[in-house]
Amino acid sequence: QVHLEESGGGLVQAGGSLRLSCAVSGRTFEGYAMGWFRQGPGREREFLAAIDWLDGRTYYADSVKGRFTISRDNAERTVYLQMSGLKPADSATYYCAQDLVPYRSVTMFMETYESAYWGQGTQVTVSS
Repeated sequence: QVHLEESGGGLVQAGGSLRLSCAVSGRTFEGYAMGWFRQGPGREREFLAAIDWLDGRTYYADSVKGRFTISRDNAERTVYLQMSGLKPADSATYYCAQDLVPYRSVTMFMETYESAYWGQGTQVTVSS
């Protein structure tokens, strides 16, 4: 059974940094694009960042470009989201997702992520 578990969330002051981790078990990690998303209260789920399985290409939402960095460690079966320059508007539950289909480009994953494996989320709260 596929299981994605996020960790690293918490309370941080504006301007601070956090690193989120997402560990994957029950399934191959290599060969799948990975992504990070968030959802705040009363808001729709928002794409943040994605990383390709083959060449490590990364894509970011404009709202986090230059502040967030996605990376992956295939040996650890983990994807990370390094967040800096955090703002109160970044407060949300953060989710990772793994593409459903192997060996597919990250751009395809970004078009179809609704059908992916999802973790349960980790809460990030940024105080002003």
